[in-house]
Parts: sequence; structure tokens; C-alpha cells
Amino acid sequence: MVEKLRSHDVHVDVFDDTLSPIKPDAIFPNNWFTTHSDGTIILYPMLAESRRLERREDIIKRLSQTYHVTAIIDLSVYEQRNQYLEGTGSLVLDRINKIVYAVRSPRTHETIIQHFTKLMNYQQPPIIFDSVDDKHKSIYHTNVMMAIGTHVAIICLESIVDKDQRNIIVKSLEQNEKRKIVNITLEQMKQFAGNMLEIQNKQGHYLLVMSKTAYDSLNDEQRNLIEKTNTQLVYFDVSTIEQCGGGSVRCMIAENFLSHHG
Repeated sequence: MVEKLRSHDVHVDVFDDTLSPIKPDAIFPNNWFTTHSDGTIILYPMLAESRRLERREDIIKRLSQTYHVTAIIDLSVYEQRNQYLEGTGSLVLDRINKIVYAVRSPRTHETIIQHFTKLMNYQQPPIIFDSVDDKHKSIYHTNVMMAIGTHVAIICLESIVDKDQRNIIVKSLEQNEKRKIVNITLEQMKQFAGNMLEIQNKQGHYLLVMSKTAYDSLNDEQRNLIEKTNTQLVYFDVSTIEQCGGGSVRCMIAENFLSHHG
């Protein structure tokens, strides 16, 4: 995966897991920290105690040595109150329009979402809603059912049962007239089609990365709509991780918005 990203001229920093303690989900770094263009790093409270071990000071230190970091904000104190917000699993961020989208779940608490919006100066109120899978079970992470890029948004509207909530989300996404909305089905969501991520390479070209499972689930019309936005589709075979870990490509990448020193 790293080599393929680099072959598309994407800058990738790799942080290897430590042998001890054992951290089965360390391959999904997006849940415990986010970076922001103003130099902020935010650490997040995690529901599973085993996953809290993933927050590593040495990784933050290495980022601080390489990139311009102005603030490190640790929200993990919310764990003491049994409140959680699992990074960009819980939060799907429209960083251009500064809007938070979040699905209610035991891993995503509204109190911390409100705290995040104040910290990052997001003026618009967060859009918090309910989403279910094909068995009508609540979605545990927002990034299972939607992804937002510069010119394209992927969303499973079918998973949002409440029509009012659905209309609010569509209206919000349509604020950006240049952004195309690609609606995926519950079955495509099950195939990880909601778990995509837009990244930029060194030339500033937009790539939409996803798993082969997700790519194969898309129909020609959906692929064409994405490609018309000058966004290149790039996919990886991570089927073993999807089957064993329950996460896909988006969860395996923590985006870096920090600027290099100098």
C-alpha cells in the first residue's frame, strides 16, 4: 500500500507498531489523532481500553521534529467520564467549509464534538445524525457511511432513516456547488465504499483511495462521476484486514495537514 501511494507521488510517513504491548488495531491510526493546517495535533478518547495504548508519545514527538506543530490538545481525559470521540472514525470533516458530520454512537459523544468545533473554530453547528446498516443496527463510525473530498462526497443516504436528517445533510453538502455527491447503497457501504479518503500528491493532484472491495462495488456511473471531478481512483487489496479488523483503507491512513519545518 505504501509503495503504491509513493508510486503516485504521495508523501507517506510510516510508523511501525511496537512489539509490546500488543495492539491489534494499531493499523488504524486515524482513530487516535488528527492533524490540522494551523499546526494543531489533537489526541482522542477511545472506547476500547486496549486501543488507548495506541496513543504514542514517540509518534507525536517525531511529527513535532519534522513538522511545524503549534499545539497538542489531549482530549483523552474524557475517557474518565466514559465519553469518547474516535478521531476521523467519529468525525467526517469538511475542512473547506469547516463543518463536522458525525453519526451518534457509543464511540461518538456530542459533548466532545461541540468541544472540537470550538477548538478548531468551526462556526457552523455540527451535523449529528443517526445511521444504520442493512440489518438496522446503528453504524459505529461515521466514516463507514460517508467521505468528503474537495470535489466529491461519498454518502450512503439509504442508511439515514430520518428524512429530515437526510435532507439537512444533502442541503449542507450541496452548499459547495463544485462538489459532486455520489450516493452509495447499503450493500456498497457493506463493501466499504463509504470508507474512502481523498489525498493530494506532491503535484497537488487529488486521489480518492479505497479498497479493491470498495472499488469493485462501484458501478460505472459512480466511477465516472468521481473521475469527472479530476479525482483519480486508487485502490488496494486489503481484504484480509477488512475481514479480520473490520476497517478498510481510510482507517489505515491518518492524513497529515502539518507543514514541514523551514
